[in-house]
Amino acid sequence: MTTSSPLPEPNQRLSDPGTLLLDYLDYYRSAIGAKVEGLSDEQLRTSRLPSGWTMLELLKHLVHMEQRWLRWGFRGEPVPAPWGDRGPEDRWYVAPQETAAELLAALHTGGEYTRSVASGTPLSAVAEAGGRFAEDGTERPTLGWILFHVLQEYARHAGHLDIVRELTDGTTDE
Repeated sequence: MTTSSPLPEPNQRLSDPGTLLLDYLDYYRSAIGAKVEGLSDEQLRTSRLPSGWTMLELLKHLVHMEQRWLRWGFRGEPVPAPWGDRGPEDRWYVAPQETAAELLAALHTGGEYTRSVASGTPLSAVAEAGGRFAEDGTERPTLGWILFHVLQEYARHAGHLDIVRELTDGTTDE
C-alpha cells in the first residue's frame, strides 16, 4: 500500500539557490500532506512512539515552526502565539477541535507566505530585529540560512512521518 504522490521533486537541472530552496519546501509540504492523507482523526491523534508525539502534533509543529522562522523571525512581525504548538507541559499539543484539514490548510498558507517573502528578496538579506531576534545587536541569520533551516526541518520530519505512517497502517513509499 502506498500514499498518494506528493509534488514531483524539483528539476535536477535547477541551479538557482532561491528557487531550489522554495521548490523543495513546496515538495516537502506536499510530502507531509501525503503522509497524513487518508488517516482517521483517531489514527492522527494516536502516538505509536515511546516519546508520545502524534502525527497531528507534528503537523501543527511544522505550521508554527515555519511561522516562527519567516513571519516572526525573518520579517520581525508580531505573532500572537509563536510557540502555539506547545501545550501546558511544554510538549507538542493539538486541541480536540483542531483538525488535520485546518492544519494542512495552515501549512500551505504558511508556504505561500514564505514564497511571497522570499520572492525577490536576496538570500543574503538579514532577518529584521524585533520579533524572534533581539534588537540588542545579536547576530541575526540571513534569509538563505532560514530557508535552509526550515527545509531541513521539513525533510527530517517527513522521514519521521514515513515511519509513523508505516507503523499506523503499513503504508510505505516505494
